[in-house]
Amino acid sequence: MKVLILGADGFIGRHLAFGLRAEGAEIIASARRVKALAEMGFDTIKADLTNPATHRAAFWRPHLQGTVHVINAAGLLSGSESEFEAVHVAAPSAVLAALDKGRMVHISAVGIDSTETPFARWRRAAEAALGSSEQVTILRPGLVLGDSSYGGSSLLRAFAALPWLRPVVGSGEQPFNPIHADDLARICAECLRIPPGPGIWEIGGPETLSQSDLGALYRRWLGRPPARVLRLPTGLARSLGRIGEALRFGPISATAVAQLEAGVTANSTALLERVKTRPRSVTAFVMARPAGTQDLWHARLYLLKPLIRLLLAILWLGSALAGILTPDSVVYALLPDVPQGFALLMARAGGVIDLLIGIALLGHWRPRFIAWAQLVIVLGYTIGLSALAPHLWLEPLGGLLKNLPILALLTVHLALLDER
Repeated sequence: MKVLILGADGFIGRHLAFGLRAEGAEIIASARRVKALAEMGFDTIKADLTNPATHRAAFWRPHLQGTVHVINAAGLLSGSESEFEAVHVAAPSAVLAALDKGRMVHISAVGIDSTETPFARWRRAAEAALGSSEQVTILRPGLVLGDSSYGGSSLLRAFAALPWLRPVVGSGEQPFNPIHADDLARICAECLRIPPGPGIWEIGGPETLSQSDLGALYRRWLGRPPARVLRLPTGLARSLGRIGEALRFGPISATAVAQLEAGVTANSTALLERVKTRPRSVTAFVMARPAGTQDLWHARLYLLKPLIRLLLAILWLGSALAGILTPDSVVYALLPDVPQGFALLMARAGGVIDLLIGIALLGHWRPRFIAWAQLVIVLGYTIGLSALAPHLWLEPLGGLLKNLPILALLTVHLALLDER
């Protein structure tokens, strides 16, 4: 079996690629970034689904001749209306138009009928665009978890690893019946070999836990002692979601909060009558392996990652104000051995640069470039000021000495950039 996977660099997409390859399928992995996928041994197609070129069947037709199947695991949680339409409707429709003798499994989501977030609205639009074809099977999985984590599942682990308190949205009694991503991959393979028939098919695990109990399960897996449940009022949680969305804090978004408010349960009865795979219970697969140190580190660092970016933005913005607004006489006093005009130029120009860095951090603009720029600038400041004013190393409040832990923090910030 040969399968093209759209969104193969995502959390679900990667599990599908590995799962189907383990079952003997030949995988073509398509994503916006394919370098890591190629290193993992997959044939790849580099395709940004917001690019109009991918909205034409001609782009995909050379890769879909004969019996080549497709799994569409591409999707957005946030973005502009044009981006949602491109990724959820235009590109998958072009793929379907290019499909020859193969079939398509479209990965949608449970719960999209009852919410009006952009994610839910465009997921429904995707189902409407693809669902009329006999070549397409629409799967609506519930909450998808795996041995690794990404996005919402990473946030769940992060909450479970917090000291003393374990946050939940609202009452914490919302129900979830998670399915392991490997089990979802096996079900996708079955649906490609023998389609279950037209319609929309839900799939989840056999065990239903409340949001609070699911967090407690992960806390036990991480080896943490029980913690007091902190119930976040839904109004506060929604506000935090909107702030997280504005600052691009990943899974801290309005969509994620809406899902936690409602719960995510899939009714698998109809599909399980037509497939042989039996998903494992969430307790069985979470407790199937021990949590390693890397799991605990990731859980503890996950919420620190956006906090580090926010604090660095505040640092750069504060430094910008100091560079721009510090009186000329104070600048001259700090750099007595530097010509006054040059000292003033350094302070003001540095302030403008710091302001741009702070704004870029708040907007999460080109994060890897900005991370390296911060390292280079702080290192440049340190070396330059060491040459021009070495006495700053001996200032009572730290002076240039503070740049050393800042450089270490910037290195940590760079190391945490990769989500996948």
